[in-house]
Amino acid sequence: MVKKAIVVNLGCPKNQVDSEVITGFLAEKYDIVQEPEAANIIVVNTCAFIEEAKEEAIEVLLEMIQLKNTGVCEKVVAVGCFAERYGGELMAQMPEIDGVFGDGDPKKIVSGIEKLYMVRLLTWKKEQDYIYDHKTKRERSTPFFTGYIKIAEGCDNHCSYCVIPSIRGHYRSRKIESIMEEAKLMVSEGVKEIILIAQDTTVYGLDVYKELKLPKLLRILSTIEGLKWIRIMYCYPENFTDELIDVMRTEPKICKYVDLPLQHADNGILKEMNRKVTAEEAELLISKIRNAIPSIIVRTTFITGFPGETQKQYQTLINYIKKVKFDRLGVFAYSREENTAAGRREDQIPMEIREKRRDELMEVQNGIAYETQQTKVGKIINIILEEKVSDGLWIGRSEGDAPEVDNQVYVKEKYCEYSQGDMIPVKIIKADTYDLIGEGIK
Repeated sequence: MVKKAIVVNLGCPKNQVDSEVITGFLAEKYDIVQEPEAANIIVVNTCAFIEEAKEEAIEVLLEMIQLKNTGVCEKVVAVGCFAERYGGELMAQMPEIDGVFGDGDPKKIVSGIEKLYMVRLLTWKKEQDYIYDHKTKRERSTPFFTGYIKIAEGCDNHCSYCVIPSIRGHYRSRKIESIMEEAKLMVSEGVKEIILIAQDTTVYGLDVYKELKLPKLLRILSTIEGLKWIRIMYCYPENFTDELIDVMRTEPKICKYVDLPLQHADNGILKEMNRKVTAEEAELLISKIRNAIPSIIVRTTFITGFPGETQKQYQTLINYIKKVKFDRLGVFAYSREENTAAGRREDQIPMEIREKRRDELMEVQNGIAYETQQTKVGKIINIILEEKVSDGLWIGRSEGDAPEVDNQVYVKEKYCEYSQGDMIPVKIIKADTYDLIGEGIK
């Protein structure tokens, strides 16, 4: 009898792509199921970006171990960032885990699982070098109309608070031809929206082609017939060029949406974070983007409570948010990570202050977001329909909203019946702080 397997994904869309690749390899030997309770083999793809992610990884692994202890499944395996970072500790402290694959190579997981029926296994590779390509079989877990493409792996930025480079390895771009082939395949399967992801998308191509190639990649992807939206995530500001702005302005398939993780607005803090762009340079870039593309939606993320952050530096961040008025904003309380420059500092801010500043910052943003949302009332925007929630009512997203992290649009059926994945014009009739309400038009 063929055994059944599942990959439980934790973390960001980059992890989600990895889980889809792992599932593709597992599907060559096992039946893939959708619930852990139905699986003989449970693979947990973990995240270790911040403390909350590590806590979630431990919690989920314990839940899966409980299924094993009660005889529901046979093997529990940990992979991903948390496994890469704490593999030895996991094997020692969770003896019920059968294997930890910290080498970042999904191809080895299937053969590794077979060995687990003879011995517990910990695999390790010092230098990460794997990245999937268009020939790799993926079992996509996103809705049929949306899909992620990872255009690069790893990171060379070495921000002082971040462990990703030590876990994921150096930055390595995929070839344009490989990305193009994968995109064509996804569109042939019904995908209308492709979301390009990497640890840093704007530096794409520099390692392989010795020059920034994201603008060229976007132009080529825009030629794919049937593709409606191309969304770009994780754009670091230092490599956001005029050429990239021009491509986003002129290519109608590229979502008028930019995700710029700025992390802070005090130049002293930014320098200590090892960020490459000052607050003034970032503000100038945002102004340039908005002038070129008036309809652009600008998203960013900030960190509160970085070591040594004074009340004055925190107030600088508040003032910056009020001045720039970001359309979308996320805030993280600083997470102290081992083996990072920031984590080794002695001037750590108490967690209650980090979280208090985070919550205050979001309160400031709530007021800005409400005002921004009201400007949408009366306008007609294009929406992709994701889910029917009741008779005559759907939930969808605009091109200014990325899945999972941004806003939603509630759409009332008025003139015709819709189907999941439809892209329709909607007139906005009401707005609150984060969501819009609209009705379909003829």
